[in-house]
Amino acid sequence: MLLTLAWGSLFFPGLFALCTWGLRRARPAWSDSDCVMISTRHWLAREYVWFLIPYMIYDSYAMYLCEWYRTRDQNHRHSLTTFRNFLSKNRLMVAHHAVILFVLVPVAQRLRGDLGDFFVGCIFMAELSTPFVSLGRVLIQLKQQHTLLYKVNGILTLTTFLSCRILLFPFMYWSYGQQQGLSPLRVPFSIPFYCNVANAFLIAPQIYWFSLLCKKATRLFDTAPAKKDG
Repeated sequence: MLLTLAWGSLFFPGLFALCTWGLRRARPAWSDSDCVMISTRHWLAREYVWFLIPYMIYDSYAMYLCEWYRTRDQNHRHSLTTFRNFLSKNRLMVAHHAVILFVLVPVAQRLRGDLGDFFVGCIFMAELSTPFVSLGRVLIQLKQQHTLLYKVNGILTLTTFLSCRILLFPFMYWSYGQQQGLSPLRVPFSIPFYCNVANAFLIAPQIYWFSLLCKKATRLFDTAPAKKDG
């Protein structure tokens, strides 16, 4: 699954770069704007969204099973109490999955029409950080927090998370401004209000999760010098 997510997050930017390069060579008379616009039109930008549906359902069920296994010494049976505890401890992640399933998928598949392939591809890039986040969890499970691999992975996690889940949104606004000849500050007032609201809902949990990653990284690097001094 980690390899699949990494492949998916790299595939679309690579496809975009390849198409742009090919069009520039095949159509030298075209402007850079024409090449970029044509390169963003690809059927995979729409069809790849179907991958999200089974993955989000699987991931939600897998998280529930993790909660059940943690509490099975107290209760061996699946119960409403276990489910409530799962929702309570994972409310933000469950809400994130629900928004993707019931809002993002319909918008990306039907409601946007033929517009926005470039922005859908940008959103896919958010998954570039997922393999590093997951590897960090695996290393914690294996009690490998003291290793160089864990620290390097932590740096890669912070870097990819910041770039692909937070800075991605200002980049999309900047890109739209470049296409329309607008300054970045004018872009939010030149697009539909619901687009700004949707972006705010998408970026808010990312900022929260990034703050948690930063706190964890701070504790990690604060603990290491303390152990060395001791």
